[in-house]
Amino acid sequence: MILTQSCKQFINETFRVSSGLEPENRAYLVCGVQCAAPEAQETGLLVMPKVKLTSRFVDRAICPDNLRKTEFVDTSLEGFFIEVLQSGVKSFYQRYTDLHGKQRQIRIGRVGIVPFEEARKRAIQIKADISLGRDPRQELKLVRDVPLLKDFALNSYLPFVAQKKRSWQTDEVLIRRHLLPALGSVYLDDLTTGAIVRMMAAMRANGFAPGTCNRPVIILRYMLNLAHKWGIPKMERNPAKDVELYEEHGRERFLSQAETEALILSIRADENRVAANAIELLLLTGGRRNEITQAKWDYVDFEKKTLFVPLSKSGKPRFIALNDQAVDLLTQLYQHKTAEWIFPSDRTGKPCPALFYPWDRIRKRAGLPDVRLHDLRHSYASFLVNNGVSIYVVQQLLGHTQTRTTQRYSHLDRDTLNGAAAVVGEVVKKAAGF
Repeated sequence: MILTQSCKQFINETFRVSSGLEPENRAYLVCGVQCAAPEAQETGLLVMPKVKLTSRFVDRAICPDNLRKTEFVDTSLEGFFIEVLQSGVKSFYQRYTDLHGKQRQIRIGRVGIVPFEEARKRAIQIKADISLGRDPRQELKLVRDVPLLKDFALNSYLPFVAQKKRSWQTDEVLIRRHLLPALGSVYLDDLTTGAIVRMMAAMRANGFAPGTCNRPVIILRYMLNLAHKWGIPKMERNPAKDVELYEEHGRERFLSQAETEALILSIRADENRVAANAIELLLLTGGRRNEITQAKWDYVDFEKKTLFVPLSKSGKPRFIALNDQAVDLLTQLYQHKTAEWIFPSDRTGKPCPALFYPWDRIRKRAGLPDVRLHDLRHSYASFLVNNGVSIYVVQQLLGHTQTRTTQRYSHLDRDTLNGAAAVVGEVVKKAAGF
């Protein structure tokens, strides 16, 4: 570049550049703008600041007072440049042509935070990515499109499962109490198996049962599968998939014959007859609490001995088989019905919201303080199995979709097991000729 004396004088007067740079190099501080020197204006001269960027040059580069910003383009690495603002803020950039032939630029980082050599290496990597058909701006956009776990859980996952799962409120509680405090501020693509394991360990250390520690992980696993299905970027791998769940030892409680007799006496002695009758029907049918408490008289078919459940836990309708004792109980209640519900509250006329307090009173009076209301369903299955009913029949009676679930509910008492073992003893006895 050849500069006239007046142009050199203009550059020296206009730009406050540290000593050690020649006037010709100082001209490179003008980036993509017309030189304001009179001769330059007359000739329309464009002074393009192309220099070999070095760490020293970058440190000393400034923006002229009459410009909002300026750029310095490297002569040794195509497209690499620094932007200098009037405020003094400087940033590294790489300019390139994208896959559609459009010129783009991507910010590498701020001078003073990103070292010069690191910025240069990143610029070289960007050029390599372009040559391999990858657009760094598009990849950056994908990264920015990845939400935080808390945002995805609250804005995407919960509204979805609220339409799909009857138990979505349980998911909401587990997410709010466990997932969000531990992992809510983590971006989905930054989640690691180790972080999830540490959350479980912290829960266990705080006294939560193994099953409770497993539930948030199971929800997170499903949540991340949905993120991948819905096209959230960078979700090719599910870190929750590799988490080993704690072994659960379920608490199973079954009523013996004597305990059942004591419970029946306590039920029939209770002052809250609506709740007591509902609890007795739970014992007689093995139904779930809401299947019984939410039942209407229209659901009862006395002729076919069935109680219709419009929406069971599986999300499908089912029929509860009524034995003679259950039919007798319902027949007595039908003669005095006051509402469309079988078990209406005396105060509201609507179904009983809960049975805990009357149940707690009944079980303690029967000497069974450790028996839960759901244990009546376990005991129903146990009664059937111990009286020779097939596990597949029990499965249908309980409304289970999997036999494995029914097996967990079933319990063989000691007399049944001893009786079964005695069968083999008799076979061997006959074979031995005793």
